[in-house]
Amino acid sequence: MAPSDKNIDAQTNDQYWYALYTRPRNEKKIDGELNKLGLNTFLPVKTITKLWSDRKKVIKEPLFPSYVFVYANLKERLMALQPRGVIRMVSFNGQPTRIPEDQINAVRRIIESGQTPVVHPYFAKGDKVQIVSGPLAGLEGFVIEHRGTSHLIMSIDCIRQSLSVRIDSGNLKLISKCQM
Repeated sequence: MAPSDKNIDAQTNDQYWYALYTRPRNEKKIDGELNKLGLNTFLPVKTITKLWSDRKKVIKEPLFPSYVFVYANLKERLMALQPRGVIRMVSFNGQPTRIPEDQINAVRRIIESGQTPVVHPYFAKGDKVQIVSGPLAGLEGFVIEHRGTSHLIMSIDCIRQSLSVRIDSGNLKLISKCQM
């Protein structure tokens, strides 16, 4: 076996976390099917109370709708795409995107701690957004990071001045992604 063949074999056996994008409301079924195939998965769930006119029911629903995480090598990644309801593996530039193990572990710790996490939209620095609730509803601007928190920048172009206000990302709606 040539030295480069050993590197390829090592790469095909290395396992990393990946995200599978699924059809809506298929996450639990896909997680079960992947486990039956012997794959290591992670489906973070939150407990919520649903209210109907005649009753209350406590249910578990996915923390990240339409996503299931899988810890897999090259062969297992191909197996993970087989269950009906899996749309694709999350990729960047045509390559499956590895999720750092510390991020998966952080989500696990939050779930196991008994905390009730709230999912917020992900806004990147430079994204144009609109405030959808609160006293500033309707204002538009751009997202920046300042001292580890998200801020909305609103500019007055003709005088080349801007204002910044700290804002909760849960109150924002994406208008357009930053074009870098």
